[in-house]
Amino acid sequence: MRLAVLATFATLSIGLVAPVRAQPAQEPPLTLSQAIDRALTANPGLVGDRLQTEVARAGVAVAGQRPNPELALEETRETPHDAATLSQTIETAGKRRRRIELAEAGVAGREAQLARAINDVRNRVRRAFYTLVFAQRRLAETTDLQHLAERTRDTAKARFESGDVPRLDVLQAELSLAQADNETQSAAGQVAAARVDLNTLLARPPETATTVAEEAGPLPDRLPEGAAAVHRALTANAELAVLDRGIAEQKAHVALTRAQQTPDPVLSGGVTHRSPPEFDWGWRAGLTITLPIFTHRGAAVQVEERTLNQLQAERDARAAEITGAVYSAATTAATRRRELERFRGQILPQAEEVQRMAEDAYRSGQTGLPALLQALQATRDVRLRALQAEADYQASLADLENAMGAPL
Repeated sequence: MRLAVLATFATLSIGLVAPVRAQPAQEPPLTLSQAIDRALTANPGLVGDRLQTEVARAGVAVAGQRPNPELALEETRETPHDAATLSQTIETAGKRRRRIELAEAGVAGREAQLARAINDVRNRVRRAFYTLVFAQRRLAETTDLQHLAERTRDTAKARFESGDVPRLDVLQAELSLAQADNETQSAAGQVAAARVDLNTLLARPPETATTVAEEAGPLPDRLPEGAAAVHRALTANAELAVLDRGIAEQKAHVALTRAQQTPDPVLSGGVTHRSPPEFDWGWRAGLTITLPIFTHRGAAVQVEERTLNQLQAERDARAAEITGAVYSAATTAATRRRELERFRGQILPQAEEVQRMAEDAYRSGQTGLPALLQALQATRDVRLRALQAEADYQASLADLENAMGAPL
Protein backbone atom coordinates (compact mmCIF):
# COMPACT_ATOMS: atom_id res chain seq x y z
CA MET A 1 0.00 0.00 0.00
CA ARG A 2 2.82 2.37 0.90
CA LEU A 3 4.63 1.58 -2.37
CA ALA A 4 1.47 2.31 -4.37
CA VAL A 5 1.08 5.69 -2.65
CA LEU A 6 4.74 6.55 -3.35
CA ALA A 7 4.34 5.55 -7.02
CA THR A 8 1.24 7.71 -7.34
CA PHE A 9 3.04 10.66 -5.72
CA ALA A 10 6.00 10.24 -8.09
CA THR A 11 3.71 10.17 -11.09
CA LEU A 12 1.98 13.34 -9.95
CA SER A 13 5.34 15.02 -9.35
CA ILE A 14 6.56 14.14 -12.84
CA GLY A 15 3.32 15.47 -14.28
CA LEU A 16 3.75 18.72 -12.36
CA VAL A 17 7.29 19.33 -13.57
CA ALA A 18 6.70 18.14 -17.13
CA PRO A 19 7.07 20.99 -19.60
CA VAL A 20 3.86 22.36 -21.03
CA ARG A 21 3.69 22.10 -24.81
CA ALA A 22 3.33 25.42 -26.48
CA GLN A 23 0.16 25.75 -28.50
CA PRO A 24 0.68 26.94 -32.05
CA ALA A 25 -0.13 30.59 -32.42
CA GLN A 26 -3.34 31.17 -34.32
CA GLU A 27 -2.82 32.98 -37.57
CA PRO A 28 -4.32 36.47 -37.56
CA PRO A 29 -7.28 37.08 -39.88
CA LEU A 30 -6.47 37.99 -43.47
CA THR A 31 -7.49 41.31 -44.93
CA LEU A 32 -8.54 41.62 -48.55
CA SER A 33 -5.24 43.20 -49.61
CA GLN A 34 -3.25 40.44 -47.87
CA ALA A 35 -5.35 37.74 -49.52
CA ILE A 36 -4.86 39.30 -52.96
CA ASP A 37 -1.10 39.66 -52.44
CA ARG A 38 -0.80 36.01 -51.44
CA ALA A 39 -2.90 34.83 -54.38
CA LEU A 40 -0.86 36.87 -56.87
CA THR A 41 2.35 35.22 -55.68
CA ALA A 42 1.20 31.66 -54.93
CA ASN A 43 -1.75 30.91 -57.23
CA PRO A 44 -0.73 27.93 -59.42
CA GLY A 45 -2.52 29.29 -62.48
CA LEU A 46 -0.55 32.55 -62.34
CA VAL A 47 2.69 30.61 -61.89
CA GLY A 48 1.99 28.80 -65.16
CA ASP A 49 1.06 32.04 -66.94
CA ARG A 50 4.32 33.67 -65.86
CA LEU A 51 6.28 30.69 -67.19
CA GLN A 52 4.49 31.01 -70.54
CA THR A 53 5.57 34.64 -70.69
CA GLU A 54 9.18 33.56 -70.15
CA VAL A 55 8.81 31.04 -72.98
CA ALA A 56 7.60 33.85 -75.26
CA ARG A 57 10.62 35.97 -74.30
CA ALA A 58 12.94 33.12 -75.21
CA GLY A 59 11.25 33.03 -78.62
CA VAL A 60 12.68 36.48 -79.43
CA ALA A 61 16.19 35.02 -79.46
CA VAL A 62 15.00 32.18 -81.68
CA ALA A 63 13.43 34.65 -84.13
CA GLY A 64 16.71 36.57 -84.38
CA GLN A 65 18.72 33.57 -85.58
CA ARG A 66 20.27 33.74 -89.04
CA PRO A 67 20.37 30.90 -91.60
CA ASN A 68 23.41 28.62 -91.28
CA PRO A 69 25.77 28.13 -94.21
CA GLU A 70 25.81 24.74 -95.95
CA LEU A 71 28.97 22.84 -96.86
CA ALA A 72 28.81 20.16 -99.58
CA LEU A 73 31.72 17.74 -100.23
CA GLU A 74 31.77 15.65 -103.44
CA GLU A 75 33.92 12.78 -104.67
CA THR A 76 33.09 11.54 -108.20
CA ARG A 77 34.59 9.54 -111.05
CA GLU A 78 34.01 12.48 -113.36
CA THR A 79 36.35 15.40 -113.57
CA PRO A 80 36.94 17.27 -111.44
CA HIS A 81 37.04 14.34 -109.06
CA ASP A 82 36.95 16.44 -105.84
CA ALA A 83 34.74 19.43 -104.99
CA ALA A 84 33.91 21.44 -101.88
CA THR A 85 31.04 23.96 -102.08
CA LEU A 86 29.93 26.45 -99.42
CA SER A 87 26.49 28.13 -99.81
CA GLN A 88 24.78 30.83 -97.76
CA THR A 89 21.16 32.04 -97.89
CA ILE A 90 20.88 35.84 -97.83
CA GLU A 91 17.64 37.04 -96.24
CA THR A 92 16.09 40.04 -97.97
CA ALA A 93 13.19 42.44 -97.37
CA GLY A 94 13.98 42.60 -93.64
CA LYS A 95 12.67 39.11 -92.87
CA ARG A 96 14.82 38.72 -89.75
CA ARG A 97 13.65 42.07 -88.41
CA ARG A 98 10.05 41.13 -89.14
CA ARG A 99 10.46 37.84 -87.29
CA ILE A 100 11.87 39.63 -84.26
CA GLU A 101 9.01 42.15 -84.31
CA LEU A 102 6.52 39.28 -84.48
CA ALA A 103 8.19 37.53 -81.53
CA GLU A 104 8.23 40.75 -79.52
CA ALA A 105 4.55 41.27 -80.29
CA GLY A 106 3.97 37.74 -79.01
CA VAL A 107 5.74 38.65 -75.76
CA ALA A 108 3.53 41.72 -75.38
CA GLY A 109 0.50 39.53 -76.01
CA ARG A 110 1.57 37.04 -73.34
CA GLU A 111 2.16 39.90 -70.89
CA ALA A 112 -1.35 41.22 -71.63
CA GLN A 113 -2.80 37.75 -71.06
CA LEU A 114 -0.88 37.54 -67.79
CA ALA A 115 -2.33 40.91 -66.72
CA ARG A 116 -5.80 39.63 -67.60
CA ALA A 117 -5.20 36.47 -65.58
CA ILE A 118 -4.02 38.60 -62.63
CA ASN A 119 -7.20 40.69 -62.82
CA ASP A 120 -9.26 37.51 -63.00
CA VAL A 121 -7.56 36.03 -59.93
CA ARG A 122 -7.89 39.36 -58.10
CA ASN A 123 -11.61 39.43 -58.85
CA ARG A 124 -12.11 35.78 -57.84
CA VAL A 125 -10.24 36.38 -54.58
CA ARG A 126 -12.40 39.43 -53.89
CA ARG A 127 -15.57 37.39 -54.38
CA ALA A 128 -14.31 34.43 -52.33
CA PHE A 129 -13.04 36.75 -49.59
CA TYR A 130 -16.35 38.52 -49.14
CA THR A 131 -18.26 35.26 -49.43
CA LEU A 132 -16.29 34.05 -46.40
CA VAL A 133 -16.66 37.43 -44.66
CA PHE A 134 -20.43 37.36 -44.92
CA ALA A 135 -20.59 33.65 -44.12
CA GLN A 136 -18.72 34.43 -40.88
CA ARG A 137 -20.98 37.38 -40.16
CA ARG A 138 -24.08 35.32 -40.93
CA LEU A 139 -22.83 32.71 -38.47
CA ALA A 140 -22.32 35.44 -35.87
CA GLU A 141 -25.81 36.83 -36.56
CA THR A 142 -27.49 33.43 -36.29
CA THR A 143 -25.51 32.72 -33.10
CA ASP A 144 -26.74 36.00 -31.59
CA LEU A 145 -30.28 35.14 -32.63
CA GLN A 146 -29.86 31.71 -31.05
CA HIS A 147 -28.78 33.34 -27.78
CA LEU A 148 -31.78 35.65 -28.03
CA ALA A 149 -34.04 32.63 -28.52
CA GLU A 150 -32.43 31.02 -25.46
CA ARG A 151 -33.18 34.12 -23.38
CA THR A 152 -36.74 34.10 -24.62
CA ARG A 153 -37.09 30.42 -23.72
CA ASP A 154 -35.67 31.07 -20.25
CA THR A 155 -38.03 34.01 -19.74
CA ALA A 156 -41.00 31.91 -20.84
CA LYS A 157 -39.98 29.13 -18.44
CA ALA A 158 -39.65 31.58 -15.56
CA ARG A 159 -43.07 33.09 -16.23
CA PHE A 160 -44.60 29.64 -16.65
CA GLU A 161 -43.14 28.49 -13.33
CA SER A 162 -44.57 31.58 -11.66
CA GLY A 163 -47.97 30.83 -13.22
CA ASP A 164 -48.13 33.95 -15.42
CA VAL A 165 -48.29 32.16 -18.79
CA PRO A 166 -49.43 28.72 -20.03
CA ARG A 167 -47.02 25.94 -21.06
CA LEU A 168 -47.80 26.77 -24.69
CA ASP A 169 -45.46 29.77 -24.38
CA VAL A 170 -42.61 27.46 -23.32
CA LEU A 171 -43.25 25.09 -26.22
CA GLN A 172 -43.35 27.96 -28.74
CA ALA A 173 -40.13 29.41 -27.31
CA GLU A 174 -38.40 26.01 -27.54
CA LEU A 175 -39.57 25.63 -31.14
CA SER A 176 -38.13 29.04 -31.97
CA LEU A 177 -34.85 28.03 -30.31
CA ALA A 178 -34.69 24.79 -32.32
CA GLN A 179 -35.15 26.74 -35.56
CA ALA A 180 -32.43 29.20 -34.55
CA ASP A 181 -30.07 26.33 -33.75
CA ASN A 182 -30.74 24.76 -37.15
CA GLU A 183 -29.93 28.04 -38.92
CA THR A 184 -26.71 28.33 -36.92
CA GLN A 185 -25.60 24.87 -38.04
CA SER A 186 -26.40 25.75 -41.65
CA ALA A 187 -24.39 28.98 -41.38
CA ALA A 188 -21.41 27.05 -39.97
CA GLY A 189 -21.49 24.77 -43.02
CA GLN A 190 -21.48 27.80 -45.33
CA VAL A 191 -18.41 29.14 -43.53
CA ALA A 192 -16.57 25.85 -44.06
CA ALA A 193 -17.42 25.76 -47.78
CA ALA A 194 -16.43 29.41 -48.33
CA ARG A 195 -13.14 28.82 -46.49
CA VAL A 196 -12.24 25.92 -48.82
CA ASP A 197 -12.88 28.09 -51.90
CA LEU A 198 -10.63 30.87 -50.60
CA ASN A 199 -7.90 28.43 -49.54
CA THR A 200 -7.84 26.99 -53.06
CA LEU A 201 -7.23 30.42 -54.59
CA LEU A 202 -4.50 31.13 -52.01
CA ALA A 203 -2.76 27.79 -52.73
CA ARG A 204 -3.38 26.64 -49.17
CA PRO A 205 -4.49 23.18 -48.03
CA PRO A 206 -8.32 23.06 -48.09
CA GLU A 207 -8.52 22.24 -44.40
CA THR A 208 -6.54 25.34 -43.31
CA ALA A 209 -8.52 27.30 -40.71
CA THR A 210 -8.33 30.58 -42.60
CA THR A 211 -10.23 33.50 -41.13
CA VAL A 212 -10.77 36.87 -42.74
CA ALA A 213 -11.47 40.34 -41.43
CA GLU A 214 -13.09 43.17 -43.32
CA GLU A 215 -10.86 46.22 -43.48
CA ALA A 216 -12.30 48.79 -41.12
CA GLY A 217 -13.60 52.06 -42.44
CA PRO A 218 -16.70 53.71 -43.85
CA LEU A 219 -18.01 53.20 -47.33
CA PRO A 220 -15.95 54.91 -50.05
CA ASP A 221 -16.96 58.50 -50.63
CA ARG A 222 -17.97 57.83 -54.19
CA LEU A 223 -17.98 55.14 -56.82
CA PRO A 224 -16.79 55.72 -60.37
CA GLU A 225 -19.70 57.07 -62.38
CA GLY A 226 -20.77 55.56 -65.67
CA ALA A 227 -18.80 57.84 -68.00
CA ALA A 228 -15.65 57.82 -65.85
CA ALA A 229 -15.84 54.06 -65.41
CA VAL A 230 -16.26 53.55 -69.17
CA HIS A 231 -13.31 55.82 -69.94
CA ARG A 232 -11.12 53.90 -67.53
CA ALA A 233 -12.33 50.58 -68.91
CA LEU A 234 -11.58 51.53 -72.51
CA THR A 235 -8.06 52.64 -71.54
CA ALA A 236 -7.09 50.08 -68.89
CA ASN A 237 -9.30 47.04 -69.53
CA ALA A 238 -7.13 43.93 -69.49
CA GLU A 239 -9.29 42.10 -72.03
CA LEU A 240 -9.13 44.98 -74.49
CA ALA A 241 -5.37 45.08 -73.94
CA VAL A 242 -5.18 41.40 -74.94
CA LEU A 243 -7.17 42.16 -78.10
CA ASP A 244 -4.96 45.18 -78.87
CA ARG A 245 -1.82 43.06 -78.46
CA GLY A 246 -3.39 40.42 -80.68
CA ILE A 247 -4.02 43.04 -83.36
CA ALA A 248 -0.42 44.25 -83.08
CA GLU A 249 0.81 40.67 -83.38
CA GLN A 250 -1.38 40.09 -86.43
CA LYS A 251 0.01 43.24 -88.04
CA ALA A 252 3.46 41.77 -87.53
CA HIS A 253 2.22 38.56 -89.20
CA VAL A 254 1.04 40.62 -92.19
CA ALA A 255 4.40 42.41 -92.47
CA LEU A 256 6.35 39.14 -92.26
CA THR A 257 4.14 37.44 -94.86
CA ARG A 258 4.62 40.35 -97.24
CA ALA A 259 8.37 40.21 -96.72
CA GLN A 260 8.33 36.50 -97.49
CA GLN A 261 7.03 37.33 -100.99
CA THR A 262 10.57 38.45 -101.83
CA PRO A 263 12.75 35.41 -102.63
CA ASP A 264 16.02 34.92 -100.77
CA PRO A 265 19.09 34.39 -103.01
CA VAL A 266 21.56 31.66 -102.18
CA LEU A 267 25.22 32.48 -102.82
CA SER A 268 27.60 29.60 -103.29
CA GLY A 269 31.31 29.23 -103.89
CA GLY A 270 33.59 26.23 -104.06
CA VAL A 271 36.90 24.74 -105.05
CA THR A 272 37.54 21.75 -107.32
CA HIS A 273 40.48 19.40 -107.51
CA ARG A 274 41.93 16.81 -109.93
CA SER A 275 40.57 17.68 -113.33
CA PRO A 276 43.43 16.60 -115.63
CA PRO A 277 44.62 17.67 -118.08
CA GLU A 278 42.89 21.10 -117.79
CA PHE A 279 43.82 21.96 -114.20
CA ASP A 280 44.65 20.50 -110.82
CA TRP A 281 42.85 23.11 -108.70
CA GLY A 282 39.86 25.15 -109.83
CA TRP A 283 36.95 27.16 -108.44
CA ARG A 284 33.24 27.71 -108.99
CA ALA A 285 30.67 30.33 -107.92
CA GLY A 286 26.89 30.36 -108.12
CA LEU A 287 23.71 32.27 -107.39
CA THR A 288 20.36 30.56 -106.83
CA ILE A 289 17.04 32.42 -106.75
CA THR A 290 13.59 30.90 -106.38
CA LEU A 291 11.33 32.22 -109.15
CA PRO A 292 7.87 33.13 -107.78
CA ILE A 293 5.96 31.74 -110.73
CA PHE A 294 3.55 29.20 -109.25
CA THR A 295 3.61 30.24 -105.59
CA HIS A 296 4.04 33.94 -104.85
CA ARG A 297 2.37 34.04 -101.36
CA GLY A 298 -0.23 36.58 -102.39
CA ALA A 299 -3.01 34.37 -101.04
CA ALA A 300 -1.17 34.07 -97.71
CA VAL A 301 -1.02 37.86 -97.46
CA GLN A 302 -4.78 38.08 -98.08
CA VAL A 303 -5.44 35.53 -95.33
CA GLU A 304 -3.37 37.51 -92.82
CA GLU A 305 -4.96 40.83 -93.81
CA ARG A 306 -8.49 39.45 -93.49
CA THR A 307 -7.60 37.92 -90.14
CA LEU A 308 -6.43 41.38 -89.05
CA ASN A 309 -9.75 42.92 -90.15
CA GLN A 310 -11.60 40.23 -88.20
CA LEU A 311 -9.61 40.94 -85.03
CA GLN A 312 -10.26 44.67 -85.33
CA ALA A 313 -13.99 44.04 -85.72
CA GLU A 314 -13.97 41.75 -82.68
CA ARG A 315 -12.18 44.42 -80.68
CA ASP A 316 -14.75 47.09 -81.61
CA ALA A 317 -17.62 44.76 -80.74
CA ARG A 318 -16.08 43.83 -77.41
CA ALA A 319 -15.48 47.51 -76.58
CA ALA A 320 -19.19 48.20 -77.19
CA GLU A 321 -20.16 45.27 -74.95
CA ILE A 322 -17.82 46.47 -72.20
CA THR A 323 -19.30 49.97 -72.40
CA GLY A 324 -22.80 48.66 -71.79
CA ALA A 325 -21.67 46.26 -69.05
CA VAL A 326 -19.78 49.01 -67.20
CA TYR A 327 -22.74 51.41 -67.30
CA SER A 328 -25.04 48.68 -66.00
CA ALA A 329 -22.63 47.58 -63.25
CA ALA A 330 -22.00 51.16 -62.13
CA THR A 331 -25.74 51.84 -61.87
CA THR A 332 -26.33 48.62 -59.92
CA ALA A 333 -23.46 49.38 -57.51
CA ALA A 334 -24.78 52.89 -56.84
CA THR A 335 -28.29 51.54 -56.19
CA ARG A 336 -27.07 48.87 -53.78
CA ARG A 337 -24.90 51.41 -52.00
CA ARG A 338 -27.93 53.61 -51.31
CA GLU A 339 -29.87 50.56 -50.10
CA LEU A 340 -27.04 49.63 -47.72
CA GLU A 341 -26.84 53.19 -46.39
CA ARG A 342 -30.58 53.10 -45.57
CA PHE A 343 -30.16 49.83 -43.72
CA ARG A 344 -27.23 51.15 -41.69
CA GLY A 345 -28.59 54.58 -40.95
CA GLN A 346 -32.30 53.96 -40.43
CA ILE A 347 -33.70 50.44 -40.67
CA LEU A 348 -31.28 48.52 -38.41
CA PRO A 349 -31.41 51.01 -35.48
CA GLN A 350 -35.22 51.03 -35.62
CA ALA A 351 -35.35 47.20 -35.71
CA GLU A 352 -33.06 46.94 -32.68
CA GLU A 353 -35.22 49.44 -30.78
CA VAL A 354 -38.37 47.45 -31.61
CA GLN A 355 -36.64 44.26 -30.38
CA ARG A 356 -35.71 45.84 -27.03
CA MET A 357 -39.19 47.22 -26.52
CA ALA A 358 -40.79 43.84 -27.33
CA GLU A 359 -38.52 42.00 -24.87
CA ASP A 360 -39.25 44.52 -22.09
CA ALA A 361 -43.00 44.35 -22.76
CA TYR A 362 -43.03 40.54 -22.55
CA ARG A 363 -40.95 40.45 -19.34
CA SER A 364 -43.28 42.94 -17.70
CA GLY A 365 -46.35 41.01 -18.82
CA GLN A 366 -47.71 43.73 -21.10
CA THR A 367 -47.74 41.46 -24.18
CA GLY A 368 -47.88 37.75 -24.90
CA LEU A 369 -45.27 35.48 -26.40
CA PRO A 370 -46.71 35.54 -29.96
CA ALA A 371 -46.14 39.29 -30.13
CA LEU A 372 -42.58 38.86 -28.89
CA LEU A 373 -41.82 36.02 -31.33
CA GLN A 374 -43.28 38.08 -34.15
CA ALA A 375 -41.08 41.04 -33.22
CA LEU A 376 -38.02 38.79 -32.92
CA GLN A 377 -38.74 37.22 -36.31
CA ALA A 378 -39.11 40.66 -37.89
CA THR A 379 -35.82 41.79 -36.34
CA ARG A 380 -34.09 38.60 -37.53
CA ASP A 381 -35.35 39.17 -41.06
CA VAL A 382 -34.19 42.78 -41.05
CA ARG A 383 -30.72 41.89 -39.77
CA LEU A 384 -30.30 39.13 -42.33
CA ARG A 385 -31.59 41.39 -45.12
CA ALA A 386 -29.10 44.05 -44.05
CA LEU A 387 -26.34 41.47 -44.16
CA GLN A 388 -27.51 40.38 -47.61
CA ALA A 389 -27.55 44.02 -48.70
CA GLU A 390 -23.89 44.32 -47.74
CA ALA A 391 -23.10 41.09 -49.58
CA ASP A 392 -24.98 42.35 -52.66
CA TYR A 393 -23.09 45.63 -52.50
CA GLN A 394 -19.73 43.89 -52.43
CA ALA A 395 -20.86 41.59 -55.24
CA SER A 396 -21.84 44.64 -57.30
CA LEU A 397 -18.37 46.11 -56.73
CA ALA A 398 -16.85 42.85 -57.92
CA ASP A 399 -19.13 42.93 -60.99
CA LEU A 400 -18.10 46.53 -61.70
CA GLU A 401 -14.44 45.65 -61.32
CA ASN A 402 -14.90 42.66 -63.61
CA ALA A 403 -16.74 44.73 -66.24
CA MET A 404 -14.06 47.43 -66.14
CA GLY A 405 -11.33 44.82 -66.39
CA ALA A 406 -9.19 46.82 -63.97
CA PRO A 407 -8.99 47.22 -60.18
CA LEU A 408 -11.36 49.77 -58.64
